[in-house]
Amino acid sequence: QVQLVESGGGLVQAGGSLRLSCAASGRTFSTYAMGWFRQAPGKERGFVASIIWSGASTFYADSVKGRFTISRDNAKNTVYLQMNSLTPDDTAVYYCAATTRIGSVVHGTQYEYWGQGTQVTVSS
Repeated sequence: QVQLVESGGGLVQAGGSLRLSCAASGRTFSTYAMGWFRQAPGKERGFVASIIWSGASTFYADSVKGRFTISRDNAKNTVYLQMNSLTPDDTAVYYCAATTRIGSVVHGTQYEYWGQGTQVTVSS
């Protein structure tokens, strides 16, 4: 019912920046929150950032606080992840997710819809 399309991934040197975009389509009017998760090779998927759609309250993993910013564009039904001061530890496949469920927005199990993922590679 909700489709998510991500873009913006790529290769960047340490200290650089990238901005990821996630455009939502379909039945988006009941969206409660959208978030970003990432999964590095051999690692479990982890929370990065999320935003409550109506009030734009944001949440961040400790590892990205001060470096990453999540934001939204209501008119475009799009969420962004601005990533600055990137390090090789940020290398992962980044996934956009959306949920209609009220609850925790820092756990992947709470999200119903997922994008295809976009690769972010940070070189040293």
